[in-house]
Amino acid sequence: MRFVIQRVTRAKVTVEDEVTGKIGDGFVILCGISGDDTEEDIDYLVSKTVNLRVFRAEDDSSGFDRSLADIGGGVLLVSQFTLYANTRKGRRPGFTDAASPDVAEPLFNRVVQSFEMQGVKAETGIFGAMMLVELVNDGPATFIVDSSDRHRPRR
Repeated sequence: MRFVIQRVTRAKVTVEDEVTGKIGDGFVILCGISGDDTEEDIDYLVSKTVNLRVFRAEDDSSGFDRSLADIGGGVLLVSQFTLYANTRKGRRPGFTDAASPDVAEPLFNRVVQSFEMQGVKAETGIFGAMMLVELVNDGPATFIVDSSDRHRPRR
């Protein structure tokens, strides 16, 4: 499972001219789900994301002192199968590494529930729909977190 996390001051997602999710300070998270992902991947990424110290302290003394949990921020989650695009060959991306919708949707819903169980307000678009995502990227600050990283040794 892969998250592309953008620190924002506000964001919203619109589907067919209707706002389906909206947050203030927090993260927009593009969530890619592969065919191999499990509950363990969800637990790892949600815990990592909630506790990732990438927000400024209130006195603005340094860049990365506070976590999403510390600031009481929200998340706007958008399912994004294209995060598993393979562009190695040819000019058209392949998506064989992405989970099929029938596998991905329940896992995505579990991601949303997991954030809520951590006390984080979680808003979403509509799974599989064409969505317009608007955000004000704070920094800008963008991070990529992949659940497979937990198996890699530290340097």
